Amino acid sequence: MIIVKVGGSLGIDYDALCRDIAALYKAGEKLILVHGGSAETNRVAEALGHPPRFITSPSGYTSRFTDRETIEIFEMVYCGKMNKGIVERLQRLGVNAVGLSGLDGRVFEGKHKDSVRSVENGKVKLLRGDHTGTVEKVNTHLIELLLDNGYLPVLTPPASSYEGVAINVDGDRAAAALATALKAHTLMMLSNVPGLLREYPNEDSLIPFIPATDVESYMGFAQDRMKKKVLGAAEAVAGGVGRVIFGDARIENPVSAALSGKGTVVADKANAAD
Repeated sequence: MIIVKVGGSLGIDYDALCRDIAALYKAGEKLILVHGGSAETNRVAEALGHPPRFITSPSGYTSRFTDRETIEIFEMVYCGKMNKGIVERLQRLGVNAVGLSGLDGRVFEGKHKDSVRSVENGKVKLLRGDHTGTVEKVNTHLIELLLDNGYLPVLTPPASSYEGVAINVDGDRAAAALATALKAHTLMMLSNVPGLLREYPNEDSLIPFIPATDVESYMGFAQDRMKKKVLGAAEAVAGGVGRVIFGDARIENPVSAALSGKGTVVADKANAAD
C-alpha cells in the first residue's frame, strides 16, 4: 500500500498528480491520497477579511493559529474546494475516488489543544482559543472498507477531537499516523521542492538518502514546512513504515518518479529500493 501526501503550496501540479495516481490505480496499486490546501486557504482567508496568522513554537515549528473562524475557512477550502476538486479530477480519469475529511467517521482523531505557546519578540506567550491537535487514532476500519470495495480514499484535515470538535492537524503527521496504522510499505510526501535540500533553496543540493535510524540528525537541513515532513517521516519509520519518500509534486508523473528513486528516501538499506 502507498500513502501519498501532497501539500497545498503554490506550484503543485494536481492534474499531473491525478493522472499518475489514476494510472497506478488502474494497474492494481492500492493507494490513499492525503492532501493539504494552505495556499488556497491563505487566499480565501485574506479575501474574507480574516488573514492567516502564523506562530512559531518554542521548539521552532511554524504553524497556523486556528481560531473558530479560521477552522470554518479551513473546512470551506480543504473539505470543499480542494478535496472535491481532486475527487472530480480522479473521477474524470476513471478512478472511483471518495473524498473525506478526518472529521468524517472520525478517520483522524486526537486531543483538542485549546491553547498554544508562541514565541513573539523573544518572549513565550500562551494563546487561547486555538483549534489544533495531533492525530492519535486512525479509523482504519472505514478506510479498509473503502479500499476493499475498490474505492480510492482522498483524505484531508481537519480531524475530530475526542469530543467531536473539528481540529486543525498537521497533514504530514496525519499521513504518517495513517501509514503506520495501515502498515503501509511506502509513505510519500510530495511538495514544491524535489526533496530535502542540504542548502535550501539550492535544488542541486538534494539529499538522496537518509538512514531510518538517523532521521533526527537531518532535521537541521529542514526549512519551514519541511520540518514537519521530516518529523512525520521519523514517526512513520519508527512506527514500522518501510520507507518514506520526499518527492516533487511540480513534475509529470510525480508518484512514479518518486517510486523510481527521485527525491529523498528515508529507509533502512533493505527497504530503500522497494
